[in-house]
Amino acid sequence: MKAGTRRKRDELRPEYDFDYSKAVRGKYFKRLLEEGANVAVLEPDVAKAFNNSAAVNDALRSLLEITRSTQRLICRPAGRRVTRQG
Repeated sequence: MKAGTRRKRDELRPEYDFDYSKAVRGKYFKRLLEEGANVAVLEPDVAKAFNNSAAVNDALRSLLEITRSTQRLICRPAGRRVTRQG
């Protein structure tokens, strides 16, 4: 890059015209508190397996469903005790 064409790092291009007079501090803060925000950071090898967040949600929902169905199979009803005679 030529020395004459270099730009300073803190200069903005003319098309980035920010009007901070209309800015509202904490505009979405209350909604964030009410609705909550859960962020999960995936490891790179796990992230490669999913195209988008919808795919991650589908996989987790499937895992939850499997957990619920297998839990019903392995849980014994309360009140019944298995005793060994011998």
